Amino acid sequence: MELATFGAGCFWGVEAAFRKIKGVISTSVGYMGGHFPNPSYLDVLSRITGHAEVAQVEYDPSQISYEELLDVFWNIHDPTSLNRQGPDRGEQYRSVIFFHNHQQEQVAKRSKEKLQMSGRFDKDIVTEIKPAKEYYLATEEHQQYFEKKGQRSQNNSEL
Repeated sequence: MELATFGAGCFWGVEAAFRKIKGVISTSVGYMGGHFPNPSYLDVLSRITGHAEVAQVEYDPSQISYEELLDVFWNIHDPTSLNRQGPDRGEQYRSVIFFHNHQQEQVAKRSKEKLQMSGRFDKDIVTEIKPAKEYYLATEEHQQYFEKKGQRSQNNSEL
């Protein structure tokens, strides 16, 4: 099994999108990429931590490739929107790929470049590609949030 970590707006919807994918073993939501240890949800919302809300995906590479996970990532949010997705604003909602090894880094960079060159977007893609840092798991109430609340994801696409 391997890990992939993505920030693409509110982590509830990001997690919900990845949970639907064959080959995804488990998902969780939390925080990564900041300077503040053990942040709470309110800490992150206050914009003092530098963390992004992220979904961490454990997947089976024999069933789904990292490239396919990236395709999902690119399709569930607007990667040209800086620190904003829909009504959510702030650096915690930034578009970011946290890579866990050199291969993921290279694949993510190629994927971003290919998408930028495709002409799909009128603006530049602002998605950051950074090494994975310490992952701070959000509290249980945030895990599989939409499933618990009986709601559907509000991401751009239903996969």
